[in-house]
Amino acid sequence: MVGRIGISLAAGVIMTFALLWVMQILIATGKDALGDGKDYKFVDFVRVNREETIEQKKPKPKKPPEVDQPPPDVPPPAMDDIDPNAGSISIGSVNIGTDISIGFGGFDTVDGEYLPIVKVQPIYPRRAQSRGLAGYCNLKFTVTRLGTVADPQIIDCTSSVFERASLQAVLKWKYKPRVVNGEPIDVPGVTHRVTYQIED
Repeated sequence: MVGRIGISLAAGVIMTFALLWVMQILIATGKDALGDGKDYKFVDFVRVNREETIEQKKPKPKKPPEVDQPPPDVPPPAMDDIDPNAGSISIGSVNIGTDISIGFGGFDTVDGEYLPIVKVQPIYPRRAQSRGLAGYCNLKFTVTRLGTVADPQIIDCTSSVFERASLQAVLKWKYKPRVVNGEPIDVPGVTHRVTYQIED
């Protein structure tokens, strides 16, 4: 028993000195490794926040509920101042010279007086219809070299109700212009009477 303890103590002393000796060697060789003068560079990572756009899906609209009954018929729009049975409108006649010639695709250069080509009838005013008014309007305007009507003016009217309808209609009229020496010219001071009459 005493012999075993002695052997253990001897082995422990030997191991202790061996470890101290190894540590001394490591310390001596480690000084050069720590002071070798090498520069170490550290890399710093910076995270950049990216702007991200998020697409949002819009929900589809719900299907409307089915209608049990179809919608009622919509009445046709009431055209202002139009009544086909209210009366008649007389635009009047125009004296036309006999030396007028209309060419295909345009106007000939033959001299002649202006000639009405398109005459739009004015709309019988609703106020005049409801009151049973009839009458006329005398107008003055210029037939341009292009065959259009310019500067229409009211000379006199039996009622101011007819003025607006007469002016709007005259502006839509088209003429073959007056031709003098082969050239179309403006014709100012053209007068015309538009008559409004209610039929029985």
